[in-house]
Amino acid sequence: MVQVGELKVEQLEQAANMLKAIAHPMRIAIISLLEKEGKLTVTQIHETLKIEQSTASHHLGILKDKGILSCKRDGKNTIYFLRNENLGKILDCVGRCTI
Repeated sequence: MVQVGELKVEQLEQAANMLKAIAHPMRIAIISLLEKEGKLTVTQIHETLKIEQSTASHHLGILKDKGILSCKRDGKNTIYFLRNENLGKILDCVGRCTI
Protein backbone atom coordinates (compact mmCIF):
# COMPACT_ATOMS: atom_id res chain seq x y z
CA MET A 1 0.00 0.00 0.00
CA VAL A 2 1.34 3.42 -0.98
CA GLN A 3 1.72 5.82 1.92
CA VAL A 4 2.63 9.47 2.21
CA GLY A 5 4.02 10.02 5.67
CA GLU A 6 1.56 8.27 7.97
CA LEU A 7 -1.44 8.59 5.62
CA LYS A 8 -2.49 6.07 3.00
CA VAL A 9 -3.55 7.19 -0.48
CA GLU A 10 -7.21 6.40 0.30
CA GLN A 11 -7.09 8.64 3.37
CA LEU A 12 -5.53 11.46 1.34
CA GLU A 13 -8.23 11.16 -1.32
CA GLN A 14 -10.96 11.19 1.32
CA ALA A 15 -9.40 14.26 2.96
CA ALA A 16 -9.20 16.06 -0.40
CA ASN A 17 -12.86 15.27 -1.14
CA MET A 18 -13.89 16.55 2.29
CA LEU A 19 -11.96 19.79 1.79
CA LYS A 20 -13.55 20.26 -1.65
CA ALA A 21 -17.00 19.85 -0.10
CA ILE A 22 -16.22 22.34 2.66
CA ALA A 23 -14.89 24.90 0.15
CA HIS A 24 -18.16 26.82 -0.27
CA PRO A 25 -19.20 29.87 1.77
CA MET A 26 -22.62 28.46 2.70
CA ARG A 27 -21.17 25.08 3.70
CA ILE A 28 -18.59 26.83 5.87
CA ALA A 29 -21.45 28.75 7.49
CA ILE A 30 -23.38 25.51 8.12
CA ILE A 31 -20.35 23.79 9.65
CA SER A 32 -19.62 26.82 11.84
CA LEU A 33 -23.24 26.91 13.00
CA LEU A 34 -23.25 23.20 13.84
CA GLU A 35 -19.93 23.54 15.64
CA LYS A 36 -21.45 26.29 17.78
CA GLU A 37 -24.93 24.79 18.33
CA GLY A 38 -24.24 21.05 18.22
CA LYS A 39 -27.30 19.46 16.62
CA LEU A 40 -29.86 21.25 14.45
CA THR A 41 -32.74 20.48 12.10
CA VAL A 42 -32.90 21.69 8.50
CA THR A 43 -35.52 24.23 9.59
CA GLN A 44 -33.29 25.62 12.33
CA ILE A 45 -30.36 25.87 9.91
CA HIS A 46 -32.24 27.59 7.10
CA GLU A 47 -33.97 30.02 9.49
CA THR A 48 -30.73 30.91 11.28
CA LEU A 49 -28.76 31.41 8.05
CA LYS A 50 -31.73 33.11 6.31
CA ILE A 51 -31.61 30.84 3.26
CA GLU A 52 -34.26 28.77 1.50
CA GLN A 53 -34.91 25.34 3.00
CA SER A 54 -34.13 23.71 -0.35
CA THR A 55 -30.74 25.46 -0.40
CA ALA A 56 -29.97 24.28 3.12
CA SER A 57 -31.03 20.73 2.24
CA HIS A 58 -28.84 20.75 -0.87
CA HIS A 59 -25.73 21.80 1.05
CA LEU A 60 -26.48 19.44 3.93
CA GLY A 61 -26.76 16.57 1.46
CA ILE A 62 -23.34 17.33 0.01
CA LEU A 63 -21.75 17.58 3.45
CA LYS A 64 -23.38 14.35 4.56
CA ASP A 65 -22.37 12.54 1.36
CA LYS A 66 -18.71 13.50 1.88
CA GLY A 67 -18.67 12.29 5.48
CA ILE A 68 -18.58 15.71 7.12
CA LEU A 69 -22.01 15.53 8.71
CA SER A 70 -24.11 12.78 10.19
CA CYS A 71 -27.81 12.83 10.85
CA LYS A 72 -30.49 10.99 12.75
CA ARG A 73 -34.27 10.94 12.50
CA ASP A 74 -36.33 12.35 15.34
CA GLY A 75 -39.98 11.89 14.42
CA LYS A 76 -40.57 13.98 11.31
CA ASN A 77 -37.32 15.88 11.73
CA THR A 78 -33.79 15.04 10.69
CA ILE A 79 -31.14 16.26 13.10
CA TYR A 80 -27.75 17.15 11.60
CA PHE A 81 -24.45 17.27 13.47
CA LEU A 82 -20.70 17.25 12.78
CA ARG A 83 -19.38 13.75 12.32
CA ASN A 84 -16.05 14.77 13.83
CA GLU A 85 -15.59 17.70 16.20
CA ASN A 86 -12.12 18.35 14.77
CA LEU A 87 -13.67 19.70 11.56
CA GLY A 88 -14.39 22.94 13.36
CA LYS A 89 -10.68 23.30 14.03
CA ILE A 90 -10.04 23.33 10.27
CA LEU A 91 -12.35 26.33 9.91
CA ASP A 92 -10.70 28.05 12.86
CA CYS A 93 -7.31 27.56 11.24
CA VAL A 94 -8.49 28.86 7.86
CA GLY A 95 -10.11 31.83 9.58
CA ARG A 96 -6.84 32.72 11.29
CA CYS A 97 -5.00 32.46 7.97
CA THR A 98 -7.34 34.91 6.22
CA ILE A 99 -6.80 37.75 8.70
